[in-house]
Amino acid sequence: MNETEFHRQLHRPGTLIDVGAHDGLITLPLARLPGSRVIAFEPLPAAFARLQATLRAAFGGMPAHVDCRAAALGDHAGEITLAMPVLDGVAQEQWASTAKDYAAHVSARVAVERFTVPLLRLDDLGLTDVTAMKIDAEGAEYEILRGARDTLLRCRPVLTIEIEERHREGSTWAVPAFLDALGYDVLFELHDTWHPVAALDRATMQRASPDPSIFEASDPYVFVFYALPREDAPALLARLQAPA
Repeated sequence: MNETEFHRQLHRPGTLIDVGAHDGLITLPLARLPGSRVIAFEPLPAAFARLQATLRAAFGGMPAHVDCRAAALGDHAGEITLAMPVLDGVAQEQWASTAKDYAAHVSARVAVERFTVPLLRLDDLGLTDVTAMKIDAEGAEYEILRGARDTLLRCRPVLTIEIEERHREGSTWAVPAFLDALGYDVLFELHDTWHPVAALDRATMQRASPDPSIFEASDPYVFVFYALPREDAPALLARLQAPA
């Protein structure tokens, strides 16, 4: 199951948060769900421009129910540096991160481009109807969730989170532990079977190089995790496991 299908199956009308929207791969299907209002955060300038273009092309203009924000999320408001590796002259946008600077990987092949971007805290928006969140932030997941703590406790949205040890060592322990303390069950899916995050074997399922010039990863490589409010988890999981 991919992230889009997860959110489609568990959709409830309300505000859907897309953190690290890039050029709209998940923003667009979220925006097409009935009764949805989407807030999409994308701090990388080139990707933000494509995100807006994607939405305009799909809806014949910027849709009123989608709010695009050229900002990163974290646990405080202000500004932050967004670092993006450039490999052999090609921007590696999918690796852009506020959590690391890639300085250790600079070489004849790898350069780093840096941007100063706005940093927002989700809780400061005072949202009361968040039903789902998708987070893809290359190592900044913990700070994003810290800044969304009150929103998570108040609204109890379902979440999809990409978490990778190659982007931040220890994150596959720290992020699920934070969510556990807020009353969330964190799961992953492998070969059509759902597993608790405690079943993750990092040595065989999360082995990948942190160097953007080295393309190697374990098989399987599990990096998408799903978080369900514990009080609703059995019923929500049953919906995910129901035959199509």
